[in-house]
Amino acid sequence: MKNIKKLPNLILMLLLSLLITTSCQKDDDGSGGGERQENIPDTFSEYFGNTISRDFLGNVIDTDHNPIEGVTITIGNQTAITDSNGVFILNDANVNERFGYIKAEKAGYIHGSRSVVPSNGTNKVTIMLLDATVVGSVNSGSTDIVTANDGSSVSFDGNFIKEDGSAYSGSVDVIMHHLDPADEDMSMQMPGMLYAENEAGAERMLQTLGMLAIELRGSGGEDLNLAEGSMSEIKIPVDASLMSIAPATIPLWYFDETNGYWKEEGVATLQGNMYVGNVSHFSFWNCDIPAQAITLCVTTTDEDGNVLNNLSVAITSGTFGTRSGFTNENGEVCGYVPSNESLELNVYSYDLCGDASLHTETVGPFNADTSITVIIPSNPDVIQETVVGNFNTCSGDAVTDGYVQVSYGNQTFTDVVSDGTFEVNLLRCTDNNTFGIEGSDFVNLQSTDSISYTFTTPLTDIGSISACNTITEFIQYTIDDGDSVFLIDNIDASFYTTGDMIPRLGISSYSNDQEFGFYFQFRLNDNPPYTGEYMANGFGDAIGFGSESQDLPFFEQNADTDVISNITSFGEVGEYIDVNFSGNFVDFDGTIRSVTGVIHVLRDN
Repeated sequence: MKNIKKLPNLILMLLLSLLITTSCQKDDDGSGGGERQENIPDTFSEYFGNTISRDFLGNVIDTDHNPIEGVTITIGNQTAITDSNGVFILNDANVNERFGYIKAEKAGYIHGSRSVVPSNGTNKVTIMLLDATVVGSVNSGSTDIVTANDGSSVSFDGNFIKEDGSAYSGSVDVIMHHLDPADEDMSMQMPGMLYAENEAGAERMLQTLGMLAIELRGSGGEDLNLAEGSMSEIKIPVDASLMSIAPATIPLWYFDETNGYWKEEGVATLQGNMYVGNVSHFSFWNCDIPAQAITLCVTTTDEDGNVLNNLSVAITSGTFGTRSGFTNENGEVCGYVPSNESLELNVYSYDLCGDASLHTETVGPFNADTSITVIIPSNPDVIQETVVGNFNTCSGDAVTDGYVQVSYGNQTFTDVVSDGTFEVNLLRCTDNNTFGIEGSDFVNLQSTDSISYTFTTPLTDIGSISACNTITEFIQYTIDDGDSVFLIDNIDASFYTTGDMIPRLGISSYSNDQEFGFYFQFRLNDNPPYTGEYMANGFGDAIGFGSESQDLPFFEQNADTDVISNITSFGEVGEYIDVNFSGNFVDFDGTIRSVTGVIHVLRDN
């Protein structure tokens, strides 16, 4: 689980202050207090369990939270490339039952990664890549010190080697980043997860007081490191909010980029507001307090047993702080937690419901890997939403390797599409009932526009969307359970007033022979922005669709129809008008028919 960064610094200080009694020890071997004897395997990978196949959906962003395209993602022997949204999909990737390692690399950025305890279903990860910013340069054969603006520094004795072990001579660019635990983005920036091998070969979970990323580049851009026998002194700042609980000495850990976890090597001492230690090679270095751990998988459901996804599950240890992760489409999230402790579990929907916990309870203590189910009680202030639909390629086939993104408030929910259908679940706590959706076909590298919709709580069926980048506007509707009709030609969207000075919107699309078409005309609210819910009630209001071959009317007036239309965006000329509609109408022969549809058109006047 990721370190939670939604807590105020004061609370984080209180959590960390509980570590003082153990923080001055080099390691907590867990041998006291009557705990069971720890059995350490001959090989650290024995902790990981058997090889399994799991699916992964992730996104890669920069420090401004913008997506990064073209990042190479590696899981085991499988690779993928992020698309224009920074998203990657890797299905059936080989990982282990208790450990999976995802690497992210692109020129211009420090190597990024994420390690997870794989859950069933789709494992979702976010990786924030750090710019490969050169802080300073040194020369081989000369001693020097490079210091960043925040005071972090590294010294050099002038001896460097290339990746093949041969000596390097020339200038050396020093890339350096300090990762501060008080920064809410740190959990996305750090490599792997806070999971480690201590000097005795035992697994540990870690609580960090600061990290330092260091990479060296030669004049030709080649990766460099310290020569064998060389040592460098590193200084890692301690955030002012953590100084009161910073121990005098703390273990140092480096990140093993090959295997995907931290390894204990050396000790740092507190000098002023800096941890100072000596290292013999470069990667990410970390000042951490270790503890024994087990894996905990949590599944969230409502009172009827329906799984709840896209929720943050936070686990707080009285002696080890807080970690969190987001539930997947199965309502499950897994991670490492301290063993033999009672833990506080909280469930949040941060961007939609703020910092108030939707549910809290005490779980544990656990002394072995465990799975639990947590029931979120009903709450009149919390609205449960489900968005379903079909996602097709531009040729009309079901998308089998893609994803949809639902945007609501400041949060984006991303879910994989493997069979042309999708279902996105979320909890919301606000009165805003408008959301956006966008689909991406990962195989054909095509996507939909971002289209606005209105929730029809608790289930919103948006019908079908199609991934066609080249299509700038469309009208799409489905009658009963028939095939979706997709209109892209001869579309006109006009805003006008008639003699009664009432503003009106007319949208139409007809085939060249006028046999097949669509018609939408409504009186609008008196004043902009004209968005909201509309229903045909006479005086020229109409919505119609069909053709002679379908024996459907081109339009239905107010009689015998309850089709509700939601105008979710109303742009200026040349900008988009978005409408979604659903309901029932009576056909020519008296048959009640259902219809759902979407209008995404450019305003002509």
